[in-house]
Amino acid sequence: MPKDVPTDMSGFNPFGDLIGLQFIKCEGGQSRCTVEVQPGLLNPHGVVHGGVLYSMADTGMGGAMYTVMEKDELCATIEIKIVYFKAVRSGTLVCDTRIISRGKRVAALESEITNDGRLVAKASGTYSVFRAKEG
Repeated sequence: MPKDVPTDMSGFNPFGDLIGLQFIKCEGGQSRCTVEVQPGLLNPHGVVHGGVLYSMADTGMGGAMYTVMEKDELCATIEIKIVYFKAVRSGTLVCDTRIISRGKRVAALESEITNDGRLVAKASGTYSVFRAKEG
């Protein structure tokens, strides 16, 4: 039975709370999360810091993974590659993630991040899947 990902993430992911990340959907190996661009998320050049986009992809991938993991399974990022296409100054960021392949121990995922309908970044990631240790 898959794990539950609360759409009201408050307290579930403190770093996500810090950047204002909210899940809209987590089901069937997919997720959608959003972040409203705020002044505190901008770099010295006045555009959204790349770490915000990376964090959306990483967290979105974790959310998608939760929908296909058993209660005693955990996952961890092995690697993520991200390509940035456009600078973002305002609006809403939306990260759509899907699982490409899910094996017993490794999964591959893909995220696309848009800003008001424009593709601004794309990420591919690999996750480790393992059993939680008791005690």
